[in-house]
Amino acid sequence: MAKNLVIVESPAKAKTIEKFLGKDFKVESSFGHIADLPSKELGVDVENDFAPKYIVDKEKKALVKKLKDLANKAETIWLASDEDREGEAISWHLAEELGLDKKKTKRIVFNSVTKAAIQRAIENPRDINYNLVNAQQARRVLDRLVGYELSPVLWKKIKPGLSAGRVQSVAVRLIVERERDIEAFTAEASFKISAEFRTESGSVFQAKLGKAFDSKEEANAFLKQNIGAEYSVAKLDKKPAKKSPSAPFTTSTLQQEASRKLYFSVGRTMQVAQRLYEAGLITYMRTDSVNLSGEAINSAKEAIVKNYGEKYSKVRNFTGKSKGAQEAHEAIRPTDMSNQSPSLERDQAKLYDLIWKRTVASQMSDAELERTNVRIQADKHSEEFTANGEVIKFDGFLKVYLEGVDDEDLAEEQDGMLPSMKVEEVLYNNYITATERFTRPPYRFTEASLVKKLEELGIGRPSTYAPTISTILNRGYVEKGTIEGTERKYSQLVLEADKIKEKNLTENVGSDKGKMVPTDIGTIVTDFLVSNFGNILDYNFTAQVEEDFDEIATGEEDWKKMMKNFYKDFHPNVLDVEENADRASGERVREKTPKQVDRFLYVWVDLGRWFKLERSRKRKNHYLPVFYPISP
Repeated sequence: MAKNLVIVESPAKAKTIEKFLGKDFKVESSFGHIADLPSKELGVDVENDFAPKYIVDKEKKALVKKLKDLANKAETIWLASDEDREGEAISWHLAEELGLDKKKTKRIVFNSVTKAAIQRAIENPRDINYNLVNAQQARRVLDRLVGYELSPVLWKKIKPGLSAGRVQSVAVRLIVERERDIEAFTAEASFKISAEFRTESGSVFQAKLGKAFDSKEEANAFLKQNIGAEYSVAKLDKKPAKKSPSAPFTTSTLQQEASRKLYFSVGRTMQVAQRLYEAGLITYMRTDSVNLSGEAINSAKEAIVKNYGEKYSKVRNFTGKSKGAQEAHEAIRPTDMSNQSPSLERDQAKLYDLIWKRTVASQMSDAELERTNVRIQADKHSEEFTANGEVIKFDGFLKVYLEGVDDEDLAEEQDGMLPSMKVEEVLYNNYITATERFTRPPYRFTEASLVKKLEELGIGRPSTYAPTISTILNRGYVEKGTIEGTERKYSQLVLEADKIKEKNLTENVGSDKGKMVPTDIGTIVTDFLVSNFGNILDYNFTAQVEEDFDEIATGEEDWKKMMKNFYKDFHPNVLDVEENADRASGERVREKTPKQVDRFLYVWVDLGRWFKLERSRKRKNHYLPVFYPISP
């Protein structure tokens, strides 16, 4: 029997660690938590300081017996679960359920599964951090209280089988409110002017008018003013500029960028990152720190100098803005910066490449640019056309990486290069267009932009984003949109060779494919909760709770005291709503004529309710019933 028993959370991590330790070490996995609150009862003794009732699931009992036998035979037990609150709670449960002797039990932590990190951890063991354990308990107990007390109210007032949660319900509220903003939005049309000019040397470039016209008549009148006009460069500004790299990845920025560039869902990103971490290729993937260790910075510098040259290297230290950064260790980075392209399966290779590039770019020189602004005047009116250009003088970090953008308008406005020009130079107009454009409603959330919004509001922490999104999708409060968009007509006036022609064009608008769309039941539940439990659904309250957890984690607040303060207002509110609130209904009938909304048709039937029919994807004008009554 080995003298040392090392217990980690996952079998994949156990296999990796076993390679680094000698024959005196046996590495076993706990397969996550070995104890938790019971699934079929509250499991919290409210009258006894909110004492949680932890049980070992029957499926884990054989594993616990095995670990107990191994622990009794070992001289030293090393609890090596992850170094966050969940990991600390796992180590604590192991110590309790296995009855470990404190004298021969050591807690070790590491943020990367590498030989050097494991050896450093073994040389620097510590005790279980009960502040972190209490922060995890506080989250678990509070969320259990909210879920177990609110859900029966929903069953009674709306329909059976519904559930509520402290973070999930707030996330759904964000999506519902965004949908209402979209529904209330009225698109306004205007005509935007753009032109193509040619320099004396024959180079062609695009320019825009700084104003838009409210009507086709106004736009047409402006185009008429340009018939026979002569153009020249009125003003030419050239200014040097710099662009700096983004910080290394945190959990949320990795989820956002993997969504933009790799089209990964938040859950997929975390699954793939987990495998990379357990294989020893990246540091721990649940973090809100942008810090890099000195070792990582030096390693990145070596890789940059070797691959790109000394002038591309610039050492940078990033600091996070998060007030209560949870166990902030390091940003997500490769454990070995010299290992640029390890042999991996497709998704892992893509995510690793993204992490490697982001990390390396963060330690590279600024990109040096020259930004040019050209103003073009006409001899027949006072309006000026403008053109902006950007020339890269030194690419710096752009040689490796450029962060993506969520906003489609920003993505469309990337500056290109402009030809060489001088003030008063004569320009020749090829054409001018006046294109009808419509204001855009707010964008529906993607998984990644929802994470970004939650983080901005201080709601949730790195470990909660992916489970929250999975929960609201699985419970049917939100769904991924499937609408490809609808066709919209618009007009364009074109002035070319002193003649104005009108074109009637079409564009695809309103696509919600892959976006987060609230379901009818999600909207009804949200309205009921906001109306009756406004404090629980309040964004500031939810963010404050996260700060309370952070203070518990640092020993600044007592978790049981926090529970008492929360419950003394929450529980009477639940009882009052259960007794006195009206039953919620989705029926808001205003008229009984059929309504067509997107691919759905709402029909009033003799049962005295609206029924929802969905247009068939295969047969035109054929509808299939959606089997529940709902309001249009």
